[in-house]
Amino acid sequence: MSIFICPVCGKNLELSGNSYVCEKGHSFDRARSGYVNLLLSKHIGKAVHGDNKLMVQARRDFLDKGYYSPLCDALCEAVAENLNGSVIIDAGCGEGYYTSAIIDKLNELNIAADVFGADISKAAVEYSSKRCKSGKFAVASVFHLPVADSSCDMLVTLFAPYCGEEYSRVLKKGGIMIMAIPSAEHLWELKQAIYDTPYKNEVKPYELEGFEFIEAKKITYTMELGSQEDINALFSMTPYYYRTGREQQEKLSKLCSLRTKADFELLVYRNI
Repeated sequence: MSIFICPVCGKNLELSGNSYVCEKGHSFDRARSGYVNLLLSKHIGKAVHGDNKLMVQARRDFLDKGYYSPLCDALCEAVAENLNGSVIIDAGCGEGYYTSAIIDKLNELNIAADVFGADISKAAVEYSSKRCKSGKFAVASVFHLPVADSSCDMLVTLFAPYCGEEYSRVLKKGGIMIMAIPSAEHLWELKQAIYDTPYKNEVKPYELEGFEFIEAKKITYTMELGSQEDINALFSMTPYYYRTGREQQEKLSKLCSLRTKADFELLVYRNI
């Protein structure tokens, strides 16, 4: 089963041979690793779209070392506890670290599910597709998901842009959205090390239009980073990376070890 729709005309896409084809004849070839590129140029925008290969590799290597495993474990538990149905989409799936863990958790519990992923970064989606052989992945913007209306029982989104109307559209009524966000003191010691006047993260009210708030789980622990490579990889995963000047970059490059707080919130909603 595919929930993908044609980004040109909106008709359902069916897999025919090695291509996704709609009834109007629009065709999209699958890459060798299995993903399909459904990103239209008009949906890319003016900014650089998605992480490049080096950034994706750095994030993959960092996550594979287990620094965010407490968050990943909590996410997988929340998915298993709240899934009522069989279709899950990871909106902004990145290199597939969390997507893969979700698939493994559901397999461990003998819960049958079709897991899909979408990300605007082609490099990230390629990694996801190679990592999660049973998942189905597309290069696409989370603001224009090439996914059928009311086709998903669950949507997960971790540190990706929030697109409420689009997420509500693809979820069934009563479908579940699970979101991970940085809490107030996430990476506080890292920010203290490189900024003269660091500030805590703003945590907005939980209420979201079109969704019923169910619960929040706070995940807080201390990370011990033992190399400059890991510190830089962590920093490149944050929004601060793009807003940091030369002076702060130099401070960052001199850090060889770091003890810093990981502070997350895992939020669960129901689509109404």
